[in-house]
Amino acid sequence: MTFHKVRFQCGFSIRPEILNFFLYALIVLFLLPAELCAEEKYLRGNLSQEWGGHLRLSGSVTWQADDTVYEPAGTGTHFDGSGEFRIKNSLFFGKKAVLESHYEAVLSGGHTRKKGREAERLVPGLPVSGIGSTDDTRRFLDMSSVIEEEESCVLHHRMDRLNLTLQADWGTVRIGRQALTWGNGMLFHPMDLFNPFAPTDVVRDYKIGDDMITAQFSAGAEAGFQMLYVPRRNPETGDAQWDSSALAGKYHFSRAGTEFDLMAGRNCRSYVFGLGSTGYMGEAAWRADAVWTFLPKESGKSGYLSLVANMDYSWVWQGKNMYGLAEFYYNGLGTGDYENAPADTDLTGALERGEIFTLGRLYLAGQVQMEIHPLLNFYIGLITNLTDPSAVCQPRLVWSLAQNADAIIGGNLYLGGSDTEYGGFRIPGTDFRAEPGHSACLHLTCYF
Repeated sequence: MTFHKVRFQCGFSIRPEILNFFLYALIVLFLLPAELCAEEKYLRGNLSQEWGGHLRLSGSVTWQADDTVYEPAGTGTHFDGSGEFRIKNSLFFGKKAVLESHYEAVLSGGHTRKKGREAERLVPGLPVSGIGSTDDTRRFLDMSSVIEEEESCVLHHRMDRLNLTLQADWGTVRIGRQALTWGNGMLFHPMDLFNPFAPTDVVRDYKIGDDMITAQFSAGAEAGFQMLYVPRRNPETGDAQWDSSALAGKYHFSRAGTEFDLMAGRNCRSYVFGLGSTGYMGEAAWRADAVWTFLPKESGKSGYLSLVANMDYSWVWQGKNMYGLAEFYYNGLGTGDYENAPADTDLTGALERGEIFTLGRLYLAGQVQMEIHPLLNFYIGLITNLTDPSAVCQPRLVWSLAQNADAIIGGNLYLGGSDTEYGGFRIPGTDFRAEPGHSACLHLTCYF
């Protein structure tokens, strides 16, 4: 059975081998719970659905230094904005199956995009980041498309969720675009190799979806097993390849009030093994993950270790609810020679795939939350590179405007001297510096 390449009117395209795989998988999964199709009357009586979504308007102002990559086009104050519309649906086939879909459309633009494009034209090869939009270059299914693109803005849309969940007595199977999180990190996520949040992300209501097949099995009252397969495409050839994909399993169990995770898998061309644990020390909760990655032979390295350990605690001070978090992170793939970091293909590969977000090795992060009012909370976070040292400070206010609306007002303040990760360093082969600009932002979200 073969198919011609399909392109929907909305701009989504599916390759023939992808369409074959998707259809075959759906057939197999539908055959598993045969009782779903036993009687048409059963389906009619048990079919239900839920709708939801949100509209988010965001604005930001960034102060760019004169010696950054934006200098050829103009630095100073950059004003940017975006509008994000997401609509989601869950279609329930009784208690045995759920079809989940999320569609989103995003309009974004401003000075950063306009001046970044201009700088790229004036200085070809200049590494200007953050001026594109989310695409499916590496994902198995191409369900993203640019509707309209101009010098200063871009309008794109995509399916961020499209998956079928089948539930049986022995466990759950889910196939399609979905989000899954592994590991016990709060800000850093070494065990989560599948689109983890960046440690500086403050809006975390939806994780970017990936095309994958997941299965979860119960192994008793206090144990369970998860498996996943993430087929990916080589961004250079556009072909689905084993060396670009991921296959992993995780076993979770509890002993004497402490929970453990054992993880093993293959991610791209590396083999990954992890051990995680969570527990309590008095009224404080602690978590820890240790992950060892075996790199392929041609990398010249045997592998590297990643660690994360954190502890959080809630208390009352002056009649106000308080919360504190402290987290330590070790990135064995990191370096202190930021200027020559692009020459390390293992490091740059992990950065490009979105598996890590930092260049250094040792980090200490913390966050404190104060409930000023039941509807108003103040947060302040600090992520510190202990080797430089340098840091990013993130203060913000989260205000519940109404039952289905909230606002986030915050900023990013970068601290550090010359040749530090957050203070800035020279980009090799250029006269410019990779220096993040101080910024302030506002997010207004209405849920429905």
